[in-house]
Amino acid sequence: MEIPVYTPDQVNLLPDQPGVYKYYNADRTLIYVGKAKSLKKRVSSYFTKSKNTNRKTVKMVREIRTIEFTIVNSEFDALLLENSLIKKNQPKYNILLKDDKSYPFILLTNERFPRVIPTRQRIPDAGTYFGPFASVKAMNNILDLLRNLYTLRTCRYDLSEENVKSKKYKVCLEYHIGNCLGPCEGLQTEESYNQDIQQATNILKGNMSIARTYFKDKMQQTAENLEFEEAQRFKDKLSLLTKYQAKSIVVNTHLGDTDVFTIVSDDQIAYINYLKANKGSIILTKTIEVKKKLDESNEDILALMIVELRERYLSATKEILANIEVPIELAGVTITVPKIGDKRKLVDLSIKNALYYKRERVNRVQEYQQRVSRVVLKLQEDLHLKQPPMHIECFDNSNLQGSNPVASMVCFKNGKPSKKDYRKFNIKTVVGSDDFASMYEIVFRRYKRLLEEDLEFPNLIVIDGGKGQLKAACQALKDVGVYGDIPIIGIAKRLEEIYTPGDPYPLHIDKKSESLKLIQRVRDEAHRFAITFHRKKRSNAALRSELEDIKGIGRKTALSLLKNFKSVKNIREAPEEDLAQLVGSSKAKTLKEALSK
Repeated sequence: MEIPVYTPDQVNLLPDQPGVYKYYNADRTLIYVGKAKSLKKRVSSYFTKSKNTNRKTVKMVREIRTIEFTIVNSEFDALLLENSLIKKNQPKYNILLKDDKSYPFILLTNERFPRVIPTRQRIPDAGTYFGPFASVKAMNNILDLLRNLYTLRTCRYDLSEENVKSKKYKVCLEYHIGNCLGPCEGLQTEESYNQDIQQATNILKGNMSIARTYFKDKMQQTAENLEFEEAQRFKDKLSLLTKYQAKSIVVNTHLGDTDVFTIVSDDQIAYINYLKANKGSIILTKTIEVKKKLDESNEDILALMIVELRERYLSATKEILANIEVPIELAGVTITVPKIGDKRKLVDLSIKNALYYKRERVNRVQEYQQRVSRVVLKLQEDLHLKQPPMHIECFDNSNLQGSNPVASMVCFKNGKPSKKDYRKFNIKTVVGSDDFASMYEIVFRRYKRLLEEDLEFPNLIVIDGGKGQLKAACQALKDVGVYGDIPIIGIAKRLEEIYTPGDPYPLHIDKKSESLKLIQRVRDEAHRFAITFHRKKRSNAALRSELEDIKGIGRKTALSLLKNFKSVKNIREAPEEDLAQLVGSSKAKTLKEALSK
């Protein structure tokens, strides 16, 4: 079914139903995804002048050229779809949501004599997954607990009945030091092993009381049978489990499984804390920060993050506690804002965690800014600059014996990379390996454009090279007409010497100086960026050449194929029909025949 497409002046034609709307710019790039109880009312509000006082919202609205929407059954369905679309497309005006592919899990394998292992990949039918955990440390703590309480195997042997009966495997060191009972040689029965697995599963599910009761009963039973060594062993395990559980804050053991979500925010960032409580014990806590892109309300952000975090941490609790009213309804789940009692204590504890995280982040930012300010001021002093170099641009060339010459410009603002301001240059006017002429070209092109477009100039220009490259860059600035307005230096790699225009002698900055380290970092980043660009261009040129060697395939066709299929391998494996849609049936047949040889 074709998706309806509207322009901003057609918003009154949108339906008065719940759904998700998508904004596209002139390049048909998705720039924003939103949900609405009423698509017509919500989307119309963006184009009401009195409504949009937020600067970022006004900027976004100016970019909107087309609008698409999807009708859903309820506002909650809209929230789920919005969450999915944001994670998949990462529109630039939406808050960023990352998926949970790299989060740590514990896997109980689906095999005879199951293993309990850490993993970051979720493979269907591999077994039962527990998690994800808020950190690797939290996961390792519970793995260590399980290995101390139970004798679970860690080997990767295929312990099928046939393999065990045929004595295919021998016990390893883990058996000899008492960490395993040797199921590989049939020294432990499957029934006995699975009892340990069942106990471990209870702990992984957060049911500590079952394991605690088991060890307590075993301790009493063995003591009554005068098996005092065994009784002591169960007592030690009970003590270990009790100590581990004591690390969790117990609010009220009569409380059921509960999720707690709280939010505190400032103008730019929202901090969301998630507590997961099981039978009154807090078994997971996680605080995340969400950078606001538009004028999002705390209610909307928290609603979105409740869906995201419950999905990420596989939560199916029937009760959610929050510190503000949340405008969503989840089937079979109650969402409340408690005022008193133990539930309020849980919410207050969650808020405390969010506030602590916020305070720590603010302190870290302030410390970083102070350090950067100190380094930048030191650099100003060392280079005798009139202004602190808060905006630095650095240039570097890259070529291989004159082939595929390219250049890069990296930008540092406030002492850290500003990657959105990085620029790549294909050398256009220089033939062969001439670093000086290449440097002249890219510096001239960069600042001629800034001058024509009336854009901000840097406080310092850094040239990766010695006197020759610096002289060429200075001549470019003179020809643009801005020489003398912007401080410029060159840094020679061999001795890390700093050259300034008109001075035949280098400036030596203390090798341990933070200001020199900043210049080196800027230079190294420009070099890395140029090398990466050069390698990519060289690789593409080689691939294009391989395609152009095929009779009937020219440069333009080769470029088009690589742009769409990314590699010769993908072109080789693509169906002939897909190739035909791009280059025509005749060339597609020629390609398939040539690449299949």
